[in-house]
Amino acid sequence: MESMTEAERVQYQSENRAELQETRENALSLGLDLQGGMYVTLEVGTAQLVSELAGDYSDEYLEEIIDVARERAFENRTDFIDEFVAEFESRDSEAMLSRYFRSDAAEITRRSTNEEITTYLKNQQAAAVDRAMEIIRSRVDRFGVTEPSILQQGSNRIVVELPGVDDEQRVRDLLRGTARLEFRLTPEPEEINSAKEQIAQYFSNMLEEEQQDTTAADSAAVMDDEDEIPNLLEVFDLRGTNQYSFGYAAETDTATVNYWMSQEEVQEMIPRNMELLWGAQPFATDSGLELYEMIAVRDQIELTGDVISEARVAFDPATNVPEVSMNMDSEGARRWARITGANIGKPVAIVLDGYVYSYPTVRSKINNGRSSISGLGGLTEAEDLVNILMSGALPAPLDIIEERTVGASLGEASINAGLYSTLFGLTVVAIFMIVYYRTGGGIADLALIINIIFILGILAAFNATLTLPGIAGIVLTIGMAVDANVLIFDRIREEMRGGKTIRAAIENGYSNAMSAIVDANVTTFFVGIILYSFGVGPIKGFAVTLMAGIVASLFSAIVITRVIVDYLTRDKAAKVNFG
Repeated sequence: MESMTEAERVQYQSENRAELQETRENALSLGLDLQGGMYVTLEVGTAQLVSELAGDYSDEYLEEIIDVARERAFENRTDFIDEFVAEFESRDSEAMLSRYFRSDAAEITRRSTNEEITTYLKNQQAAAVDRAMEIIRSRVDRFGVTEPSILQQGSNRIVVELPGVDDEQRVRDLLRGTARLEFRLTPEPEEINSAKEQIAQYFSNMLEEEQQDTTAADSAAVMDDEDEIPNLLEVFDLRGTNQYSFGYAAETDTATVNYWMSQEEVQEMIPRNMELLWGAQPFATDSGLELYEMIAVRDQIELTGDVISEARVAFDPATNVPEVSMNMDSEGARRWARITGANIGKPVAIVLDGYVYSYPTVRSKINNGRSSISGLGGLTEAEDLVNILMSGALPAPLDIIEERTVGASLGEASINAGLYSTLFGLTVVAIFMIVYYRTGGGIADLALIINIIFILGILAAFNATLTLPGIAGIVLTIGMAVDANVLIFDRIREEMRGGKTIRAAIENGYSNAMSAIVDANVTTFFVGIILYSFGVGPIKGFAVTLMAGIVASLFSAIVITRVIVDYLTRDKAAKVNFG
């Protein structure tokens, strides 16, 4: 390599890049506990799923039962659907769940029993978890995580292990993003202005009354025991940036705005067909202050993300800012053409997971089913958004109920501890075998080293992941690997003490010890299968290494040591000491 010219070195690297890439892909992968990363436990929002399954049949009575069942399931750590059905029947033993749930596909009708609907709800929950796992796996694969682990835990939880991940917030957004894409129209500017004027007048009057109150008790009553929350007009500018904007506020004040706007008196001033949503990205003022805009949209959803057939990252030709370009299927394109054709000159809001990403004005009827999402935070957000859209929408929201981050330094310490324990175990066993079995012990030690290489090779060949419990399995296998050789060599010594020649003793030793060796290893292998079938996470890692070690140790004891012993004793005059 030192004698190569720069051009030859570049050509050499180019020719071997593919081979190097393939070698890296086939290398043994390290688990989360060895190379660091994220461990996340997600819970499928079964309560919201049940509420959505009720659809138009839902009412305040059902929502109250759902809220009670959610609290009890959380406190008692029980299944939500069981708590929901128990609460429903406890209020009225003759009440029928079929009043709220219907499904032609599942043959759930008005005459269905509570038991049938309970089964239907549990099947829907299981299907939602399966679908969520598929979507998460697709998103994680597109994210580029090597050897992720995605497993179901219980009836509605999913455990995700992402080795080598360091951008925690990006992963959280990726896993939780429900990808509920909606296209909504905007209200008439007159409706928006009327609502803003009423709200502004209401809070102005409220502020005047507060200033007129002289006692602390009266002041506290006006503030509704929330004196730490300032008046809405102090943090929310109701002028907006255009006729479709309701107002804007700093990020630190959005929670305050949400509190005041959710008051019953304020909600009555907002038209029933109008909904107020925050913009996804802030805009900067001349002073450099970043503000978030609240946009007024219709509550009716004109089109959803189900019609999106393709999404990709594109760049605005004028500003070179990244955006997401989307194509719709035939049904979506037909409906999109109708929507845009009927609303020329008006904005159409593009809403994702409850945030308005953009609300461009329709210039002409769009017949090709194309649209785009702008207002993104950069190329990374655009790529993640494409990932989420192409993976599909989650059937129910996911909540992160547990999250752990394993640092790279901890992983390195685990690797060092595992390496030292393996070397120590290997050294002790090797010394014992040589002292006790002399030449035979040396042969067994050679087979033991080859055995460890075989174990690592088997793990790499089957794309298994080496974890800390896996290293423990290797250490355990070191002791088990020489067990077969101990049986064989002791049988050989017995045959030699009986006066047989070395060749006859070796032949009888291997044949007589074979049944005991096979029985012991096969039963242990079955235990490994059981651990792998019913265990999760670390248990599976240990089971995989244990089974690989049994296969490798059987091969090394039966084949490798026999070949070496036969080679050393091929001459009748040869002397091989078995202790």
